[in-house]
Amino acid sequence: MHYLLMLNESEADFAMRLHPEQSATYWGGWNAFIGAMAQAGVIVKGDGLQGPHTATTLRVRDGRRLVQDGPFVDTKEQLGGYFVIDVPDLDAALAWAAQAPCAATGSVEVRPVLPPMAPPAA
Repeated sequence: MHYLLMLNESEADFAMRLHPEQSATYWGGWNAFIGAMAQAGVIVKGDGLQGPHTATTLRVRDGRRLVQDGPFVDTKEQLGGYFVIDVPDLDAALAWAAQAPCAATGSVEVRPVLPPMAPPAA
């Protein structure tokens, strides 16, 4: 079964990415996590995301597009990346999520992926 791991990082986590003295530790943790998942053969897809300052949020209200620079303003954590993993069950997905470096400072949201939709009947 496929599960999406949404990797939510704190502002401090994002700052570590580019900090000369902290980036090696930051990326070392992620490289170890990604390497373990790759070795176990569970990664289906995954990408890191650029920082929240690059985000644009769109809402449609009364037929009008409302565009806001940045992510939703009231959140303390931002989406830093994701993985789709192929594991037997939720317990296995949670075990991988617990190993993500951001689990200690942010959070990891785990969701089952919907199966592909059947094509419409002719």
